Amino acid sequence: MSSLDLKEVLEFCIDLARKAGAEINAGSEKRLREQTAIDTKLNTADLVTETDQAVEKLVMEAIKAKYPSHKFIGEESYSAGEKAELTDEPTWICDPIDGTTNFTRADFPFTCISIGFVYKTQPVIGVVYAPRLDHLYYGLSGQGSFLVSPHFKEPRKLPLTQPLPLPSLRQALMALEWGSLRDRATMEKKLGFFERLVGDGDDGVKGGQMLQGVRSLGSAALNFSQVGGGTLDAYHEIGVWSWDVCAGIVIAREAGAVVIGAKSELSKIDEPEFFDSITPEVLQGRKYLVVRAIADTPEEKGRDAQKRIIKAIYGALDEWEP
Repeated sequence: MSSLDLKEVLEFCIDLARKAGAEINAGSEKRLREQTAIDTKLNTADLVTETDQAVEKLVMEAIKAKYPSHKFIGEESYSAGEKAELTDEPTWICDPIDGTTNFTRADFPFTCISIGFVYKTQPVIGVVYAPRLDHLYYGLSGQGSFLVSPHFKEPRKLPLTQPLPLPSLRQALMALEWGSLRDRATMEKKLGFFERLVGDGDDGVKGGQMLQGVRSLGSAALNFSQVGGGTLDAYHEIGVWSWDVCAGIVIAREAGAVVIGAKSELSKIDEPEFFDSITPEVLQGRKYLVVRAIADTPEEKGRDAQKRIIKAIYGALDEWEP
């Protein structure tokens, strides 16, 4: 990475995210004034808008002008038939609007631009900007992650407060999403998973973990960022793509969170290198669980507590395919 100034790349990325955010805001304001054409992707729960495509064009052109040799992986280009292979080359992985359905709902503000940068298959830079909220999350490998917002004018290091212990899922606030796959077999597994997570095991729900609460923001990138900030304790989803999560993975991990892929990854959870890297298989595997930083206690190290929470969540999961 000697020939690549990552801090310069991060500064470029932040500036680009803010420009893209202005485009998103303009599109949102336009939708408040007039009807804009919408094309369906998979079904009515998964929409693509004119602004989505315009923002990706803006991002792609800016990256190609600044870094012409770099690769680019994005939602709209993938939908157009381009391959999303991950190599050792510097690669940008971007979602022009994460939370597209939120965007189509006028002023539901949980919409963002997600820009991730990967080098030698490792996510090293992540920028997530929610323009309607004016919340900018960013992270750089080995340098931490931060939030700039109307409340935090100067970059605030994540997590926002000192990590707390997490004795069990009964004290956890977790993000879960419905996703766009709604066939009967998938829904049976999703509903079973949700029931076991939120249900009361002491009152008739077999395997019930009794989560304190569940949130659905409708944006994978913001869910990851909220876990990094410590606002959410965990987030799980199957079916999202690398461009939805790449930036958020950097932000969350730089804040001490741990990210795991498919349930089969549990077999590696006690290996020393488990917390050290994100494999391409995890990054592009479309199955993700992230758990926030957890404080050490006299009885348990924070990393061991994260493993315990992961095992509890995946113990409730009958995994489905995206």
